[in-house]
Amino acid sequence: MAAGPGDRPRRNTIIRVLLQVVTAAALAVNAYVHADLAHAFDPVGQQISQGTLFRLEAAVASLAALLVLLLGRRRPVWVFAFLVSVSALGAVLLYRYVNVGALGPLPNMYEPAWWPKKTASAIAEAVGAVTSLAGFLITGPPRSTSTRAGAPRGDKADGVGG
Repeated sequence: MAAGPGDRPRRNTIIRVLLQVVTAAALAVNAYVHADLAHAFDPVGQQISQGTLFRLEAAVASLAALLVLLLGRRRPVWVFAFLVSVSALGAVLLYRYVNVGALGPLPNMYEPAWWPKKTASAIAEAVGAVTSLAGFLITGPPRSTSTRAGAPRGDKADGVGG
């Protein structure tokens, strides 16, 4: 039996929900690893410790995970999740391969090694970046109220047409 036009919205909903779950799980792994390691990095830094930055990352990733689960129909939520994931991935890669040094009040977080929790966090951040981008792309812009009400495009209810 061929798929009808009514199957597309259902398929997109299933894909979006799957992306919500995977993205939230990736963000949760990111949050867990940063929260778990924060205490070990409290001594790193003077004005702002690396432990404080890890706690902040854990909180922001947790918030993004909750928003994706609760409000995954909204594009700005996917943008936020993408920015959280890609910025965390960018930071871990930068500080793994480049000795940036201290930047103003931020500590020197250079650490030229991979270890299991760091690797798990980086993988989760990469997965979160990809799935949140996919979620953004399939979530599409909000429809106008007339389109939601079933008025055809170009109808006077849209304010277009004459």
